[in-house]
Amino acid sequence: MGDTNIFMLIGQATIVVKVVLGMLAGMSLISWTIMFNKWITLNSAKKRAANGIDAFQSAKSLREAVQAVGTDSSSPLYFVAQQGVDEYTRLRESVTSSSVIADNVKRSLDQGVSMQSATLSSALPFLATCANSAPFIGLFGTVWGIMHSFQTIGQMKTAALAAVAPGISEALVATAIGLAVAIPAAIGYNMFLGKLQDIEVQLGAFAGVFLNRVQRELHTQRTKRTSGEG
Repeated sequence: MGDTNIFMLIGQATIVVKVVLGMLAGMSLISWTIMFNKWITLNSAKKRAANGIDAFQSAKSLREAVQAVGTDSSSPLYFVAQQGVDEYTRLRESVTSSSVIADNVKRSLDQGVSMQSATLSSALPFLATCANSAPFIGLFGTVWGIMHSFQTIGQMKTAALAAVAPGISEALVATAIGLAVAIPAAIGYNMFLGKLQDIEVQLGAFAGVFLNRVQRELHTQRTKRTSGEG
């Protein structure tokens, strides 16, 4: 390629190819921003969730356990616990059936887990879109550039390699950049999807631990009422 560099090739490209390259550059910038934010967010969420589960299990009562989780509002467990506590508080004074309370709390916890997972997975679909579409967008730019090169050949009335090589090189840059956008996005998507699945497992485990605490609390209260009546 001699002293020709990629910036010269981009500068000499057709307007359509330049638009395609601009789209790819924007997709790349957004993708890297998402990946940087998700790296911080998901790693922090995983660590906070692990610490929260340990604190919850170490508490002596449901009240102390909820207070332990409630001290960290940035933890993904915070919202899940809040859903369970709110439902438990609403039903405890008005419903006498322990099974009904436990079932409702379980549904609230499951809803909390689903909503928190959806929040943590936000923006990941964009990475999947970049991974799937960027190569084809780049390929479109390449095809358009090659078409333009063939038109130039017709105008110059020569098929000499020296005449067509620069135009084809400019066109192929679009495919290369499309792959450069798609590959990191695909790697990032799969990596963060794995981290998200780990956090979902933690949230599911926390929901189970929380429900067990509620059932033990209800059993203790029922036992005390039975003893008092006796």
